[in-house]
Amino acid sequence: MPKTTFIKLTKVGSRTGPKFDIYDDLGNILAKDVTKSTLKTGISLQVDNAVKVILIKSLDGCNGTCTNTINVPITTGFFSQLPNIQAVSKNTASLWRHLTSPIMYNHFYGNIEPYIIEYPFAYKFNDEILQNVKDYTKVYRYFQDEGGVWNDNNRIEIDDAWFNKAVLYNNQQSTGILELVPKPKNNLSEYGKYPTYNAESKTIVFTKSDNFYLYNTFWSLVKNKQIPLFVTDCCSTLSIDKLVNQANMDYGKRSFKKEPLRAKDLKVRHILDNRSDVHLTSQFIVTPAQISYK
Repeated sequence: MPKTTFIKLTKVGSRTGPKFDIYDDLGNILAKDVTKSTLKTGISLQVDNAVKVILIKSLDGCNGTCTNTINVPITTGFFSQLPNIQAVSKNTASLWRHLTSPIMYNHFYGNIEPYIIEYPFAYKFNDEILQNVKDYTKVYRYFQDEGGVWNDNNRIEIDDAWFNKAVLYNNQQSTGILELVPKPKNNLSEYGKYPTYNAESKTIVFTKSDNFYLYNTFWSLVKNKQIPLFVTDCCSTLSIDKLVNQANMDYGKRSFKKEPLRAKDLKVRHILDNRSDVHLTSQFIVTPAQISYK
């Protein structure tokens, strides 16, 4: 037999929400995407008579990386008491510890966060055409000792891990998202599959030689130079300043329209966002280019 349950927030933090999902302890969802203002006013729901606890899940409005769930036991009261219950704004601090283990680096609040580094280049008088990108970065993987303890000396430098994405651009040109994968070893057939053209990226290979990571299969993919190359995502953290405007990128093969990156400046943006078990120590980067006379 169903019973009526009235839910109303009494304490609300500025970082809570802005939307909520409501469940019962039987696993049933009672309401989705309920706004903070609605819960401050109060919401009436019908629940099964066997339900003893209501679960309120706070959503961060983005990709669900910062959610929180509270369990509220159902108690008996009178509707006449509800107008006297007012929501109070209250923010509480929380303490988080980071970098407690060398195996995890760009890992915060239980999620992998992107490690992004961007290098600007300014050429002299002439426009220059970018040839390739050579990056001197050391990549380390750490291990536990026999006693299960981490230390800074128990590590190796590896060759098959690096940044997994890159974006090369100037004010009018952009490569879009370049997915970076290590070059297949001793497998010409597998190597011949690259570059791979995806819906919102292009996958190319990188190599490591003389301690330099190298890649060179890129060209401008911009559809319309009158449309911005980047957008701001409201769901991103403040540390992510911009995202590629995918609507203005053509990731097709462009057999006869492979426009090289040619300008008086260049920016190289490297991103690691698919793992947190390696430590990248960025040193310097080289972008060989040739003068373009016109």
